[in-house]
Amino acid sequence: MTGDVQPEVEQEDSLFEAPPMAEQERMVEAIMFATADPVTVKELAGRMPHGCDPAEALVHLRKRYEGRGVSVVRVGDAWAFRTAPDLGFLMQKETVETRKLSRAAVETLAIVSYHQPVTRAEIEEIRGVSVSRGTIDQLIEMEWIRFGRRRMTPGRPVTFVVTQGFLDHFGLESARDLPGLKELRSAGLLESRPTPPMDTPDEDDGDEDQTDMFEET
Repeated sequence: MTGDVQPEVEQEDSLFEAPPMAEQERMVEAIMFATADPVTVKELAGRMPHGCDPAEALVHLRKRYEGRGVSVVRVGDAWAFRTAPDLGFLMQKETVETRKLSRAAVETLAIVSYHQPVTRAEIEEIRGVSVSRGTIDQLIEMEWIRFGRRRMTPGRPVTFVVTQGFLDHFGLESARDLPGLKELRSAGLLESRPTPPMDTPDEDDGDEDQTDMFEET
């Protein structure tokens, strides 16, 4: 996946001369290294001296880190340092505690990610059963979904969308990079045969047969 750095802020005129681009690149590197979460171009511009061009500095920084052990990657509309994909095996000795989501939560998360922005009523219509408040609350607490804009329809229902944290967890640049049905089936995450209708409420979702696709780490 590749992502072009798009300017997010207009450069302001300044009485002071901007630092050389090499120094701006170092500033961006320092900010990203010290920041736990991905940082946007606008946030970089807010930290750097007037006249700086963080978008241009990011372009240079990405080139400098090409082929290195870490790389500069796009996460939603922000940027972060991440371990090179081919070196991920070096991290396998770390202890990872996982917690499986209920089937209801997995289905709800999948619907939000593929149909966002989507209302609760639309989620229930797609699933064929009601969605408990606890399921939505769990996904919000995990910061994998968040409230989106309200629909301009009677009642103005709130919508749900996936978060930047969700994209970061699964190594996605945007929701458009989610795998299609063919890819999911080839990975063994979907059965080729039709699934039986779901006519049980969320409260019965203590099912242990759950996919590992949406495990929290």
